[in-house]
Amino acid sequence: MFSFDHLSVPIAGAPMAGGTSTPELTAAVSNAGGLGFYGAAYLSPDQLRDTIATIRSLTDRPFGVNLFVPEEIPFDAAAFAAYRARLEPLAARLGADLPDDVPYTDDSFDGKVQVLIEERVPVASFTFGCPDRETIARLQAAGVLVAGTVTNVAEAVIARDAGVDAVCAQGVSAGGHRATYGILDTDPEIDTLPLTGAVVEATGLPVVAAGGVTSVADVRALIDAGAVAVQVGTLLLRCPEAGTRQAHRDALVDPRFTETVTTRAYSGRLARGLVNDFIAAHDADAPPVYPQVNTLTGPIRRAGAADPDVINLWAGRGFRAAQAIPAADVVASLQP
Repeated sequence: MFSFDHLSVPIAGAPMAGGTSTPELTAAVSNAGGLGFYGAAYLSPDQLRDTIATIRSLTDRPFGVNLFVPEEIPFDAAAFAAYRARLEPLAARLGADLPDDVPYTDDSFDGKVQVLIEERVPVASFTFGCPDRETIARLQAAGVLVAGTVTNVAEAVIARDAGVDAVCAQGVSAGGHRATYGILDTDPEIDTLPLTGAVVEATGLPVVAAGGVTSVADVRALIDAGAVAVQVGTLLLRCPEAGTRQAHRDALVDPRFTETVTTRAYSGRLARGLVNDFIAAHDADAPPVYPQVNTLTGPIRRAGAADPDVINLWAGRGFRAAQAIPAADVVASLQP
């Protein structure tokens, strides 16, 4: 089974689902001595299997795959309908057709877990909750190291008690979706450094620290706090291997975009991104309905793919540190 001691550089690449993760980015981080991750949310099981094969054609080093843990809560049809009506003018301007009805989906979770088992992926990590003990044990029996992503100590203890091998402690500065266990949960808003130390003390498990990392000094501080590795995502967004849209890449260095915020506007779940016109207009009205809101806004984001004021610009608080350099250079620059 994989061990973090095997890494020559204690850096993990964050899984960034929805197209930003690519096999090339995953492999580049692993080939540089770190642990590359692929964000496999929104893929079908067959697509995931093909993606794993592609990653393996690009690297013989360990890598990880991340899945979203499904959670079905009572559907607030009225809130969903009101939000859809609010988005209709923008959709019409972009020529996007909004779906009238969006059914709940678990994103083929069980099927994708089975692929990870059959393919014996070195590391499987989970976000939006913790898999049950049986799922974790099945993965471990196939030689897969299982990691849970947490935002507070209570979540970390749940993950430890379920049998995970490691924990990713995601601080409030991290870009993209927050890893809170419940859709309706408020963000605990704990910075990465104190969260890391608290999770190490509470669980005794290997802890990967994530969120707000911009420099080797940040890496050293988190390692000193007890982390076995440090995860970076925003720093990889401008790398040539990433699948980041051009409008997103440009926004990271555009002086017009100055701050990030956590919002439900795009998906119904909390996620951190650059404040743009879409967030400013819709953040206050977005209901906590996931994954249905994510599906609802999909046509708008696809139609407005070249407009940074329409698409989600996921980014952590340290977004100005992202450089347009190869992923291997990012990893090398963070070697403590």
